[in-house]
Amino acid sequence: MGQHRTVATTFDEALKGRIGASLADVDADLARRYPGDPGTRQPVHTVYVPADAFAPDTVRSWGDQALAALDAHAPDAAALAAVLGIPAGLAGPVYERVRAKLEREPVEDLRIDFEDGYGPRPDAEEDAAAARAARLVARAYENGTAAPYMGIRMKCMEAAVRDRGIRTLDIFLTGLMEAGGLPAGLVLTLPKIAYAEQVTAMVRLAEEFEKARGLAAGRIRFEIQIETTQAVLGADGRATVARMIDAAGGRATSLHYGTFDYSASCGVGAAQQSPDHPVADHAKAVMQVAAAGTGVRLSDGSTNVLPVGPTRQVHYAWRLHHGLVRRALERAYYQGWDMHPGHLPTRYAAVYAFYREGLAQAAARLTAYMQRVGGSVLDEPATARALSGYLLRGLDCGAIDSAEVTGPTGLTRVDLDLLAGRAG
Repeated sequence: MGQHRTVATTFDEALKGRIGASLADVDADLARRYPGDPGTRQPVHTVYVPADAFAPDTVRSWGDQALAALDAHAPDAAALAAVLGIPAGLAGPVYERVRAKLEREPVEDLRIDFEDGYGPRPDAEEDAAAARAARLVARAYENGTAAPYMGIRMKCMEAAVRDRGIRTLDIFLTGLMEAGGLPAGLVLTLPKIAYAEQVTAMVRLAEEFEKARGLAAGRIRFEIQIETTQAVLGADGRATVARMIDAAGGRATSLHYGTFDYSASCGVGAAQQSPDHPVADHAKAVMQVAAAGTGVRLSDGSTNVLPVGPTRQVHYAWRLHHGLVRRALERAYYQGWDMHPGHLPTRYAAVYAFYREGLAQAAARLTAYMQRVGGSVLDEPATARALSGYLLRGLDCGAIDSAEVTGPTGLTRVDLDLLAGRAG
């Protein structure tokens, strides 16, 4: 007992060194390309507001309009549960948390749109709008009224609008710097990318701005919007989106699926353009595999069916939106677009129900894993990472509280981060 027992082996020690040396480049490439989760909060949605409609009170206004929609069309938990099919045991907590969220933080991520939602304008008008957007964003972060994440969607890198998009980006970033610097929650969206070289061009713009303004290399990062078929499958038959992530050189934060442009490019009729169409599922599946392990996150698209008009029409739109959000969550698309204040109640209802209904099981499975005790499910480290990530996302958006996790598991936020393999 306690003595080291010699076992027979065949390989000599030098062989392991030679194998290690032969794989050194692979080890370095894996570490560079697949750093894992960045460890930061991912918003549950992105709200797009045309640049000319963005105002100092936009975030608060969206929350107030969403609360008014609840008051008018689902004034209590039972009413909302009846519309959306939320189980009785979840209805009360979900409804209370949705209302609290709309009062406290109605928008998690806001993009001021200079692209399709804004359209072509005289240069002087767009110049003024870009400068105004910078002033309002800087002021919002200064006075505490900003969404956690805010920024712009510029025009794309296609020849017809390229110079205009670059100028708007320059005016916006310069305005932020003149107002005190780039806010921590800054997000930039690059739309309609078809070739990896267009991503490389965006990287060059970021590098030049950083050098000119004395910013740390890599400070400016951006989202890539997948709206063209060429972004998913190139002419050479390869998955172009993977090349785009590589071309970003670590600056890409997420891939956003563009429902309507992509569907149209595939020939899908207007009535059938939806995030749950087969062409959408294919594109997002390719995006998902390309982004896995890279630290680049995924965002689903949007529905253009708005919850407006009489209660019957609002309920129809709510059920549709709620079902699409729920479907996306089950497919591990944890973010999506919301196009109208009336979408906020069903966004948060779907998200909160998703995390609350699985809380007890996730906590129990994680506890069993940590304690190495048996159960009805045999979980491995990869599953423990998934369970921890699930709980962290629920905490980040307000679906669950720290006490609801720590109580049954004994795990702190730091513990969950470690289990989830978060790099941050």
